[in-house]
Amino acid sequence: MKKILAINPGSTSTKIGIFEDETLVLEKKLEHTAEELKGFSQVADQFDYRLNILKDILAEEGCQEDSFDAVVGRGGLMKPIVSGTYAVSESMLEDFRAARYGEHASNLGAMLAIAIAGEDTPAYIVDPVVVDELDPVARVSGMKGVERISIFHALNQKAVAKRYAREKGVPYDQINLIVAHLGGGVSVAAHKKGRAVDVNNALDGEGPFSPERAGGLPVRDVIRLSYSGDFSEKELRRQFVGKGGLVSYFGTSDARVVQKMADEGNKEAALVYEALSYQVAKEIGACAAVLQGKVDAILLTGGIAYDKGFVQRVKEATDWIADVVVYPGEDELEALAQGALRCLQGEEEVRRYD
Repeated sequence: MKKILAINPGSTSTKIGIFEDETLVLEKKLEHTAEELKGFSQVADQFDYRLNILKDILAEEGCQEDSFDAVVGRGGLMKPIVSGTYAVSESMLEDFRAARYGEHASNLGAMLAIAIAGEDTPAYIVDPVVVDELDPVARVSGMKGVERISIFHALNQKAVAKRYAREKGVPYDQINLIVAHLGGGVSVAAHKKGRAVDVNNALDGEGPFSPERAGGLPVRDVIRLSYSGDFSEKELRRQFVGKGGLVSYFGTSDARVVQKMADEGNKEAALVYEALSYQVAKEIGACAAVLQGKVDAILLTGGIAYDKGFVQRVKEATDWIADVVVYPGEDELEALAQGALRCLQGEEEVRRYD
């Protein structure tokens, strides 16, 4: 039996899970208030603060830091890499400390993992958001000098795709799937025989809008906003990611609130929420074209997948392509632990980040 600590840092929380093989034996969510975080100008500056809280929790639970067979953290913004489990390396840590590829709370995952692991225990990350398996044709944007890139919910998408494959008794790398992650951001990917060969950039502005992101927008209007004088560059980015999507219409990123508004007769809420399912279905159709119609299943996951009405609208629009299977929510801690366990058991080769 292998004992694994999984660490998932988010913008206002740090989630941890202790696993014995694949069994979760302890889960904690450590909340961080805006007041506590306001003194940190960069995400990397939060390292000592979060590490001390993490160590305190482990001590309270009677967990010795040297009792783990592996420690695994959520991967952050780094250079594009192929899917897999990666050993935490100094070059990786340097990229995260300097935010060389962008600021995000997940950059702390590798830093916290290796700090707890120490010298004698392996520290890993698994399928960060920059997993890049795009086909060359999918990179072409339509403007020379601008290339489409892969940023999506790789950890949950890959975990769900592999789970479906296990349940069906077929290798993940022998089937074609369309996976739609429906959360604060929305990513829809075409998984072709084990590779996400095309996916909307779920962070920088492609594909469906989401509870807090604007998704793809008409370029002319983006240019107009850019030169309006109403926003700095940072403020405008925030309008697209954080204050976009449902937040821009209704001031909330909680899809349940918008659904309730619609149920109570708010026509704008009903239209916008329908438009979200419409855009998700449309993106699924685009992925079906990428896979030339050879789709074994469509998988819906993420928090919004708990909404049966939303799921039903997507199903009605897409189940002519393939069966729609729903895995509501996301279990990133389990996905992290499974990646580490595969390496500990010799089922998967540990990858290196240079």
